[in-house]
Amino acid sequence: MQTQNFVQVAFSHFGFHVSDLEGMARFYKDVLQFSETDRGGLGAVQLIFLSRDPDTHHQIALMSGRPAEGVSFNPINQISFQVPDLANLRLIHDRALAAGASDMQATTHGNAVSLYFRDPETNRIEVFMDTPWYCIQPLREPIDFTRSDEAVMQQAEHIARNSPRFMPRSERRVQMQELMARDQGIAASEVGKRLW
Repeated sequence: MQTQNFVQVAFSHFGFHVSDLEGMARFYKDVLQFSETDRGGLGAVQLIFLSRDPDTHHQIALMSGRPAEGVSFNPINQISFQVPDLANLRLIHDRALAAGASDMQATTHGNAVSLYFRDPETNRIEVFMDTPWYCIQPLREPIDFTRSDEAVMQQAEHIARNSPRFMPRSERRVQMQELMARDQGIAASEVGKRLW
């Protein structure tokens, strides 16, 4: 395998549909000491984002919409992977399409540039790269992925800057570190450290 064709990708987070959004959020906050990093709606779907790491906007995304028991429904909304840059995102884009992926959508969340697509059995996959900005979540806007890297980043920044609570990612990290320290009952310097 040639080095320039090797994709750098890491598992990032998962999202799933729930029946009791507030109850499920409370469970993850109380039992595993996750902190709520954002909440809001995308159309009819309500979302709550949870994390234990001030560098990671969310490790769990809870979404409303899970139907009553007895209905055939996959509660897993998406499986998400992180890449370090647009070059890796473009490699995934081309490989996914060549391998039969469908429903390819390029988007920005302001704090990330993402590709969403379906694997051959229609499971939704997200592959994303972080941007240097934060803005209120959820936010999802289409982005023109056929443009140059510079143009893609300019479009993502424009959308982020025109969204509520825009700030550099570094400022948001400090806010999240303080929030998580309170939620976890530990010193801010200990937040995000792995205990294993």
